[in-house]
Amino acid sequence: MPLSVLIISCSLNTLSRSYRLAQTAEIAVQNMDVNSELVDLREWDLPLCDGRKSLSHPSVAPLTVKITRASAVLVASPIYNYDLNAVAKNVVELTGTAWSDKPVGFLCTAGGRSSYMSPIGLANSLMLDFRSLIIPRFVYAVKNDFGDDGNLSDQLRARVDDLVRAAVDLARALAWLKATDS
Repeated sequence: MPLSVLIISCSLNTLSRSYRLAQTAEIAVQNMDVNSELVDLREWDLPLCDGRKSLSHPSVAPLTVKITRASAVLVASPIYNYDLNAVAKNVVELTGTAWSDKPVGFLCTAGGRSSYMSPIGLANSLMLDFRSLIIPRFVYAVKNDFGDDGNLSDQLRARVDDLVRAAVDLARALAWLKATDS
């Protein structure tokens, strides 16, 4: 199976800066000649996870398949109340084991610099529950990292490129290990 990176944009805001990060990551993946897909959750009818009926909702299975098939996943999310938004956590709750044994990275936007450790809670859950390999380099950006036109600063774009490179390198290494283990 060819290497692929799935980017999940978890913001439901129409003016989302984290979506801009997701778009930039997708371009960076494509520039590495790796397959990519950007899932914009504004376009998905996902239920809130109730641990039962929600898991059989018609939108859950296709998203689970996308995550399962991805070699690596990048989660783009705004930070609300010192944590990733509820949409990001809900996706993990709905898709569960699809996250197993794959690199996961984070692209985050926030209102201030004080929440920079916010991805740690979800990262710990993914690491402990599903043995996801959390990429220790993550992107944390605030409004000043974007121009008035909404474009990323050169420094922010370079940080996105670094995260994408780390995700692809780790996914390649895991694919090689799995191939030699067989």
